Amino acid sequence: MDLQNFKWTRSPESYNLSENKLEVITKPHTDLWQNTYYHFQNDNAPVFQMETVEKYFSFVVKTEFAESHHRFDQCGIVMYLDSENWLKGSIEYENETYQHLGSVVTNHGFSDWATTEIDASIKSMWYRLSRRGDDYCIESSTDGKKFQQMRICHMLNGDGKVRFGVYACSPEASSFRAVFTDFQLLECQWPAHDGQLPDEQTIFSA
Repeated sequence: MDLQNFKWTRSPESYNLSENKLEVITKPHTDLWQNTYYHFQNDNAPVFQMETVEKYFSFVVKTEFAESHHRFDQCGIVMYLDSENWLKGSIEYENETYQHLGSVVTNHGFSDWATTEIDASIKSMWYRLSRRGDDYCIESSTDGKKFQQMRICHMLNGDGKVRFGVYACSPEASSFRAVFTDFQLLECQWPAHDGQLPDEQTIFSA
């Protein structure tokens, strides 16, 4: 991918961009969250994205975060449309024992968070974000070959032009270096559903 097509929505503390590698130093007290449960709105995490009108694609990137060390330090994929409509997938550091592999989907100003605990020794993860119309699939992989589904979701404002890419942030008083490599934009790797037909007999096809 040509990373020159990407633009910052908000800049990080500092960054270094080369042909297919991005290094980011996070700012303390940066995050993305809207309302649900915590009743606060955080909308200041740096996001690095490109635009597309393509309805069917998969975006793949590798993340490395050996220096994450403080609660909620995180980096991963993002599709940030505006402050109230976005999704992200990442690993959030928790403590020396475990961290959370999870995803957040925010529609019309309300976020949800789906997670699973993984060992704190994991310091690298691949992500794949796939689009089929206004439906999306987030997957993760430890080797960049075998991906496992994290979430299928619908974006209420995700049926037209979208922006997608990567983000890194530190919600509390910390900072770390996040490294993104192996950026790929592929034909949609998320197959069309071939089981039960929808009620209106409408089937998306790439």
